[in-house]
Amino acid sequence: MRRFALGMMTSAALMAGLASQVQASSKDYSKSTKTDLVTKIMGNKSYQVYSSLKLEEVTKKVKTKTKEKKKYTVKKKSKKGKTKYKTVKQVKYKWVTKTAYKNVKKKEWKFGKKLTASADFRYAHVQSKSYKVKDGKRYYYIYVDGRPVGYVNEKAFALSKANVVSQVSLVNNPSDSVGFNAEDTINYVTDQHGSLVDNDSVEISCKSAKLNISDTGYVSSRKAGTAVLTFKYGKAKATSKLTVRGDAKEGISSADVTPVKTDLPKIETWSASDGASLSSSPTITSEDAVSSSHKYWATDMSGNAKGADIETVFYHPTVLSAPGSSNLEAKVSSAVQGIDFYDNDLVTSNLDLGQADNWEARGHMVYYNMRKVKKYNWQLIPSKMLSFNTWLSYIKNIKVSPYMKLGHGQSVGSTKKYVYVLANWNRSNNWSNSQELIRVKKSTMEIDKIWTFKVWNGSAKYPRIFLNADVIDDNTLLALFHNASKHRYEYWKISRSGDSFKAKEVGATGSDLIRTGSDRISNSAEVHPEVQGFVWNSAYDVYYIAFNDYLFKIGAGLGGKTDAGKLLNYYKFDTGRREFEGLSSYGPELYLNLNHPTETLKVNHITK
Repeated sequence: MRRFALGMMTSAALMAGLASQVQASSKDYSKSTKTDLVTKIMGNKSYQVYSSLKLEEVTKKVKTKTKEKKKYTVKKKSKKGKTKYKTVKQVKYKWVTKTAYKNVKKKEWKFGKKLTASADFRYAHVQSKSYKVKDGKRYYYIYVDGRPVGYVNEKAFALSKANVVSQVSLVNNPSDSVGFNAEDTINYVTDQHGSLVDNDSVEISCKSAKLNISDTGYVSSRKAGTAVLTFKYGKAKATSKLTVRGDAKEGISSADVTPVKTDLPKIETWSASDGASLSSSPTITSEDAVSSSHKYWATDMSGNAKGADIETVFYHPTVLSAPGSSNLEAKVSSAVQGIDFYDNDLVTSNLDLGQADNWEARGHMVYYNMRKVKKYNWQLIPSKMLSFNTWLSYIKNIKVSPYMKLGHGQSVGSTKKYVYVLANWNRSNNWSNSQELIRVKKSTMEIDKIWTFKVWNGSAKYPRIFLNADVIDDNTLLALFHNASKHRYEYWKISRSGDSFKAKEVGATGSDLIRTGSDRISNSAEVHPEVQGFVWNSAYDVYYIAFNDYLFKIGAGLGGKTDAGKLLNYYKFDTGRREFEGLSSYGPELYLNLNHPTETLKVNHITK
């Protein structure tokens, strides 16, 4: 249960703190002090990382000094009578220091090989489950992106730091029954040792004349106003400014485009549960890496058995977290739900299996510099099969975001500087609540701005919740809506000006396109499979929509090259029921993702 403005520690946290103090005060520092496996947040200061740290017995020559009394004779004049003196001998003693050397056995800390500077891991996923104390300082043994590495001074971590989004802008939505979850603004909060703190343990308070925060941590957007949210844990503290915009009519539009009819045959695909059951187990480990590319051919709607093909361009790391990462904050799964390319930058949304369907679904985003990618070797990042220098060269080209809200993870897009996620719940059943758009800076992979917007067809009675969207630029989204009751797909353009959003329907296809005979949720006789990828290809002015192993090509009509909403082709790929997980387009190229093993593939011939 979340706590807000109470400033209390749980009994578990208190006991953990006491245990930590007892361990830290122990006199036997030769052994590692074990902790739970925790995520460490790297700070801005750089420290040396060593391969090992041992308390070893050494023999040294030690210089010693001793004092002893030594007799010596001095002459002294002795007075005899009143005017004459006589010289006499007198014995005295003095202390003399003697220096000697002897062999002494003592215990001394020895660092292993210097590996690299901690700054190289600034944007990696760092974890630890043990430390040693040297000269009163803790040195943690760290895992980086799943690989065991070595020891580093805890001052390399962000100690007692809170990093939150500085500004949040919410649409005025009188029909929003949930509100905005204040925890969504948190990038990370750490304790005094740089360990990631669970968001539920952070004290959150709201200072506002008009807005309030609920006991469960949600801020209502039903009326306009501003607030300052304060986040505290121990000595860590940060604030965020939240604004609910004033125009309650913002986002109200009209779905008035006449849909283009299609002459599709009855197309059926396997249910999502069937696909998951056939591909739920990873086929490789870091010791059994894939060493050849996959290539799958597709039959198009004219019956051409080689209408298109997809071929592997990149195998993702098998995992990016240490063994035993049981909680979702610590685990960076290899299960990718969405992808996006911008030039040579690839970003992915990674959610653990089964998490994408959860309300408030959270996970990590991963950035890859594809200029440095080797098709096969990146699978081995969590293992020690790569030499350290090779591994380090890969790590420098990967960034892992903090644990963040992703929704179901398939509405991902990017520009030169930013990554965007439309974090909607894919089980919302098209509610009238606001939709959350999250912006992430590529340079740090941390959230820097959050907006919410709404799109209604006339009123809250006819909302449009978008589960799939593509980012065109920093101010424009193209989004897909399945109007199941009217058996059509709608294409919407959402434009941002400042912090306000406008929506316009720009096309519609008069068909459900595809169906399946059963579904893991409704179990109805006829249901429509979930969209598993949506993208606009600017070079050919077409949309691509993915369902399981099908790909539909639809005219966008945005660049004058095609008719908006017109079905141009569809392709059935023989993937062995490996379902598509995200689409991306950059220039003329088209990419998609498959899991088990996780790989990104390039689509060939489809746009020609």
